[in-house]
Amino acid sequence: MWLPIFLKALNEAEMQHMGMKISAEDIYSVNKSSLKDAIVHFGGFCTGEIISDQGLVLTNHHCGYRNIQSHSTLENNLLKDGFWSKSLDEELPNPGLFVTFIESIEDVSKKALAGTNDKMTSAERQSTIDKNLDAIRAEYKLEEFHDIIIRPFYNGNQYFLFHTVTFNDVRLVGTPPESIGKFGADTDNWVFPRHTGDFSLFRVYAGPNNEPANYSEENKPYTPKHSLPISLDGVEEGDFTMVFGFPGRTNQYLPSPAVEQIINTLNPAKIDIRDKALKILDKRMRAEPEVRLKYASKFASVANYWKKWIGESTGLKSTNALKKKYVLEKEYAQFAPEGFKDIVPQFKDLYKEIEPYALARDFYSETASRNIEILRQMRNFKRLVSTYENNGEEEYKSLVQRYIPYFDGFYKDYEPSLDQEVF
Repeated sequence: MWLPIFLKALNEAEMQHMGMKISAEDIYSVNKSSLKDAIVHFGGFCTGEIISDQGLVLTNHHCGYRNIQSHSTLENNLLKDGFWSKSLDEELPNPGLFVTFIESIEDVSKKALAGTNDKMTSAERQSTIDKNLDAIRAEYKLEEFHDIIIRPFYNGNQYFLFHTVTFNDVRLVGTPPESIGKFGADTDNWVFPRHTGDFSLFRVYAGPNNEPANYSEENKPYTPKHSLPISLDGVEEGDFTMVFGFPGRTNQYLPSPAVEQIINTLNPAKIDIRDKALKILDKRMRAEPEVRLKYASKFASVANYWKKWIGESTGLKSTNALKKKYVLEKEYAQFAPEGFKDIVPQFKDLYKEIEPYALARDFYSETASRNIEILRQMRNFKRLVSTYENNGEEEYKSLVQRYIPYFDGFYKDYEPSLDQEVF
């Protein structure tokens, strides 16, 4: 994975040698429209692509699944039957759904790490960094719907600032039935090649001057800075291809003791918890059509990483990933400078020491933060209490008003008896 701001310096020549016909500036530029202006962070958890000059967004079916489900009833089941709007008036609003564009990216590592040194404890280092990040954010005066997001890379050795703009009016345009959009279901999930029509279409709407705006019937389709042209010519073997989007994170640099811990301890524990939860959900969903509709998106969400962890462990074992790590670490020890040659044995001791805490963290995450719905809401209730106690009645009332639509949606699809059974 490569950050687009570094493509010209690090990758452009190689990419063009491989057949790319555009420049790095055509991919990322702050001086003109570029591909980055057609790539959106969809809902904060997926990637979407602007494919028309009227804000049409192409994303995965599984990315739009939650919103498709929210519009579905037993009498009008969009999940089962699909949906295609025939006009702008038929497009369906989705409260809480947003898309975010990246305006610019900046390396702020020097500012973020200023004042840190190797003699600091981890807590001291992070405290210094947090103060630096607050100071960086204070440099920016932001317009409404604009934000500054600073993210650590390489375990906090680099920091990058993302200037973003977010649109909160995103409407469902079309989706195939889940027999196409989710063909293969969890059996095929995380397995390639795939044979599923995993797509859905949405549209971004903007205010009267094409600016970001909250939902309004008066909003108009957004005119983007750039949109991706669609070719109907097909592809040939050897054509240049690339992926541009929001991939999340990678842990490919973990040492062998960490990989061993994932394979032997952490993944099996998380898989077991979700396996039990999924079996309980599946039984009720098969027996009660209304529950199946309410819990379709929740089931898919829980099953997603359940299948991912199963495949991850299987893949690490089948590719002998640990043996390859051992070889790399042995080679590293031969050329590493003094003071770093024994770092892998130190890692082994440290990962053994933290294993009970890592396991406890995952147990907590899989129960209180994931599979038991009512416990997950406790954080929101806690925030309400904290806001009232620390910020007064006015801010509390304001927060309550922001929470009302969220809780309306939560209880619309909540089955207390089923949640109790999972508990």
